[in-house]
Amino acid sequence: MVRLPLTPVDVERGRRLGALLRGARGQRSMLDVALAAGVSPETLRKIETGRIATPSFGTVAAVAEVVGLSLDAVWREVSCVGDDAAAGVA
Repeated sequence: MVRLPLTPVDVERGRRLGALLRGARGQRSMLDVALAAGVSPETLRKIETGRIATPSFGTVAAVAEVVGLSLDAVWREVSCVGDDAAAGVA
């Protein structure tokens, strides 16, 4: 399967997702959150830093649950990227 290149909107959405999850993690260690979510600490680190811009739904859902975010809240935060780009907002 060939994966299409990420668009600037995809990259920005991934950056926002990572920042949101990192902020919600608070003082909990990356290791604790990763293990509780069933993902590797390396995967969580890459998501939080935006290096994985399009993580799987299951991964996002698991991490969001562990850090106490609803999927609705996650979607609200990351979905407005396209709106900002269309409006010319940085």
